[in-house]
Amino acid sequence: MKFTDGFWLMREGVTACYATEIRDLRVSADRFTAHAAVKHVSGRGDTLNTPLITVECFSPAEGIIGVRATHHAGKVHRGPDFGLPGLDPAAAGARTRRDGAVTELTSGPLTLRTDGDGPWGMTFLDADGRRLTGVDAKGTAFATAPDGTHHMIAQLALDIGENVYGLGERFTPYVKNGQSVDIWQADGGTSSEQAYKNIPFYLSSRGYGVFVNHPGKVSFEIGSESVGQVQFSVEDQSLEYYVVAGPTPKEVLARYTALTGRPALPPAWSFGLWLTTSFCTSYDEATVTSFVDGMAEREIPLSVFHFDCFWMREYQWSDFLWDPEVFPDPEGMLARLKERGLRISMWINPYIAQKSSLFAEAAELGYLVRRADGDIWQWDLWQPGMALVDFTDPAARDWYNSKLRVLLDQGVDCFKTDFGERIPTDVVWHDGSDPERMHNYYAQIYNRTVFELLEKERGHGEAVLFARSATAGGQQFPVHWGGDCFASFTAMAESLRGGLSLSLSGFGFWSHDIGGFEGTPDPAVFKRWLAFGLMSSHSRLHGNVSYRVPWAFGEEAVDVTRKFTLLKHRLMPYLYGAAATAHRTGVPMMRPMLLEFPGDPTTRMLDRQYMLGPDLLIAPVFTEDGQVEYYVPEGAWTSLLTGETVTGPGWRHETHGFDSLPVLVRPGAVLPWGSDDRRPDGDWLDGLTLRVFGPATAAAGAVVTVPDLTGAPAATFRAQENGGALTVTAEGTDRLFRVVAETTGATGEGSGTVTVRGA
Repeated sequence: MKFTDGFWLMREGVTACYATEIRDLRVSADRFTAHAAVKHVSGRGDTLNTPLITVECFSPAEGIIGVRATHHAGKVHRGPDFGLPGLDPAAAGARTRRDGAVTELTSGPLTLRTDGDGPWGMTFLDADGRRLTGVDAKGTAFATAPDGTHHMIAQLALDIGENVYGLGERFTPYVKNGQSVDIWQADGGTSSEQAYKNIPFYLSSRGYGVFVNHPGKVSFEIGSESVGQVQFSVEDQSLEYYVVAGPTPKEVLARYTALTGRPALPPAWSFGLWLTTSFCTSYDEATVTSFVDGMAEREIPLSVFHFDCFWMREYQWSDFLWDPEVFPDPEGMLARLKERGLRISMWINPYIAQKSSLFAEAAELGYLVRRADGDIWQWDLWQPGMALVDFTDPAARDWYNSKLRVLLDQGVDCFKTDFGERIPTDVVWHDGSDPERMHNYYAQIYNRTVFELLEKERGHGEAVLFARSATAGGQQFPVHWGGDCFASFTAMAESLRGGLSLSLSGFGFWSHDIGGFEGTPDPAVFKRWLAFGLMSSHSRLHGNVSYRVPWAFGEEAVDVTRKFTLLKHRLMPYLYGAAATAHRTGVPMMRPMLLEFPGDPTTRMLDRQYMLGPDLLIAPVFTEDGQVEYYVPEGAWTSLLTGETVTGPGWRHETHGFDSLPVLVRPGAVLPWGSDDRRPDGDWLDGLTLRVFGPATAAAGAVVTVPDLTGAPAATFRAQENGGALTVTAEGTDRLFRVVAETTGATGEGSGTVTVRGA
């Protein structure tokens, strides 16, 4: 929200008060509180008839400093609040220091400094005393808008050349400078400024992050009102934000996800190929069986089959009952599918249509959200007369899960938790939550409710969602997918932008609808999207009005699907290691280039390529003719598909067939390569090959860990080059393994220690 009219004036009807000077500073061992006047005080009379802004500075966790600015402290706090599992002020190690008028608060490598003798301002410093950002003259304020609403405002300075990223899954330009961004859940597709996953956290190219600890609407102006500032504001009496230290982007994300919650580790089977019925298509068991048979006949491994909305009867979503005319024997059908090694996913949402028998049941029990006059909130968008389950009521959550448990007993393995964005604000919640704050936060309790049920019923490590909506902390309940995109190259690129922004917002896993959701893709779009989708964290074939079975797009599409599905399975020892890293540290699987190469300025703008784990560079092809332009960081990289060496730093212009795209292996990488290309969740140590990419000297001291199916280390391999010989030593296993020196083709096999001569 913008409050000013240019640099000098306020917008008509806006009045603002800015912290101007400190009148009182109270310092304890681990925090300080400043009471700031909103005008210069030259005498006692200036202290009358004027507000103060109370600014509390503290550390919620190591390497994070919080600032809470308050105008009127008497407002009733109704919640909800972000759950912060890493909140631990006692372990933050925060300490204050005073030197004359200068006061400092330090936590880990981050210091906040303020000077009580000068005009209002604060500076955030890194461990070397370098200024990261700061609160300048207009950086702490409150304002009254023309409609009488009260807003708290904060600004943090942007340095020359500083870029801002994140703020959720945003499909607008990847670098957020110059944009106005409202953190407000919306079902707007992938072609607008609206977003399904709104996260009030941004990451700076200068090596810090900022999290606004407010679940309601947060309005960001990223160099778009005051061009040298990131401004954020809330309609409230208090505004709290945390500056998160780095110095690297990975360390920023590690601290942020430690605070807001690390992602659970999805089961290995979920990394295989998912196929769905699509949405508005016509299907029954015969259709489903024909799809599964068709994949098997074409030797395309399939891991998960998903039933979208019309597994239920029309006008009755969600009543969690199979349409008996279409699926007369759901238990038998699911058993037959599971006998073929498939996992089953079901579409659900948190809305109850009036025609559903569950509407009357939930209404009688009081489990539906109501208006202030006691009427149930309803409308006709999506489903006629639909209402909304009140997940703030523990009894309603249990009731909802009791319906899902029936499906789990039938053989269902996981759920696509769709929707959760169109949450009304003219309602009353069971727990008394503020409706404005609940609008965004609803996604969190919705997804958490279903995820925790899966953990309880399927066991720890077996829970996985396919979720569309999320807010801060939602990364704890993977996987999330990119929502409703068009079937076009443009939408393919905007989907990737959204995924990269989400990964820089703390989300470790992300997927998208291969081929696009809206419309039917041209075969060229479908084939290019296949390669991109199968080189993503999770891979799902899904559409709206048409099926996404590969043979519907020609035999070449079948070949492309098979090739990249088998490739992904071979890569699973590597990919699941990256997944375990995301679970353990918060560093995502799909990594924007700046995460791996923060010292390379070119990587700060790249939004059409990414690193999949630490060692694979992926550049999707967004053209029918196969032309692709991408950037290669320093070193001699190797194409995983052709073996060609590509040397950086520099830009590449290439042309790829539909069965290809740039997949480059980082110099010196040790890539664990599985022997089983038929499934994603096999025994990865059985027939394991360690592919060492040259030059061999770059692999000196390289270490790679292969996990087991729980994500725990199954074996660690250390590669060392010495005098032209490559030695790989195994720890934690006595199984046979093979070593290939990719630069020379030299190989060796054994257990314990394997040495390859002539490497």
